[in-house]
Amino acid sequence: MTACLFDLDGVLTQTALVHNAAWKQTFDAFLQAWSTQHGQPFVPFDTGADYHRYVDGRQRADGVRTFLASRGITLPEGTPDDGPDAETVNGIGNRKNLLVLQKIQEGAVQVYPGSVDYLHAVKDAALRRAVVSASANCKDVLEAAKISELLEVRVDGVVARAEHLPGKPAPDTFLHGAKLLGVPPENCAVFEDALAGVEAGRAGGFGIVIGVDRVGQADALREHGADIVVQDLAELLAR
Repeated sequence: MTACLFDLDGVLTQTALVHNAAWKQTFDAFLQAWSTQHGQPFVPFDTGADYHRYVDGRQRADGVRTFLASRGITLPEGTPDDGPDAETVNGIGNRKNLLVLQKIQEGAVQVYPGSVDYLHAVKDAALRRAVVSASANCKDVLEAAKISELLEVRVDGVVARAEHLPGKPAPDTFLHGAKLLGVPPENCAVFEDALAGVEAGRAGGFGIVIGVDRVGQADALREHGADIVVQDLAELLAR
């Protein structure tokens, strides 16, 4: 392997917890109102099963659409510029994003020390390095975490939108990262904590897909395409 393609939330930074909490707050408020309007029982968003199955690793609108579909709810798509009060797929996604931005500004971004050590090690070994994230806030998070200089290429939600790249579990964002580094997919290692992300790594024909299990879903990561699973990237330094 000559290049490493890292997911951000849950792999390099602990912002997956921030995203999960923001989704919970956003979806529960929506579901409460929906239940009242349609005379249906309120079933809250599950930060375990719902988050990992429908939202984690996906671009914002894809996560909203996939989760709502699991509840039998269909909303108008709207546009990416919809206000946070719009009852559309994009509006709900933008509502959630405001909460995430607030948390970032409040200093909620923390890194995984083992991941930072691993980034330094692969840089010292002259391996190419890219971050490939569904988040539109990737640049802000990297800067808040002070790890921007350890990565050469950023493919995030902003880039995906500009380049019309479908999000994970499609492999296109990872393939774009490899292309920008000038390294063929078979010479790249993908590092992912999300089920949709390891699916993307497997679908893209990458040399190895490393699942990062932060929440006790090692078996599911393997089932979705991870070649090996670690709990922290520091484990790879000892191999």
